Amino acid sequence: MKANHLLELLRQITDLDDPAVRGRGADEVTDWIRSYTSAEAVTLATVLSATAARERDHTALEAQLHALLELTSTGHVEDAHMAHLREIDVAELPAEFQGYITDLDRK
Repeated sequence: MKANHLLELLRQITDLDDPAVRGRGADEVTDWIRSYTSAEAVTLATVLSATAARERDHTALEAQLHALLELTSTGHVEDAHMAHLREIDVAELPAEFQGYITDLDRK
């Protein structure tokens, strides 16, 4: 993956103003899942976990959690790279999101 494409993905998933942009960025992460080096997968997972920990928009959060699940399939992402997910109060999430967190805890 070229540097400018990685930076554009990171810009989208960290957009401070628009949850739709964050959601689209997370969706795009899954489109390129087989293209990432280990460093890129780890970077994206770390940033996505931090973003998900602060996310208030359910659509964007679902995209972020889905992208994290997909990134774990690369074999490069470990629990430590998703440590920010521990900041999420699972009890406050809708039931379908609790399943994502449970699945990520098993990875």
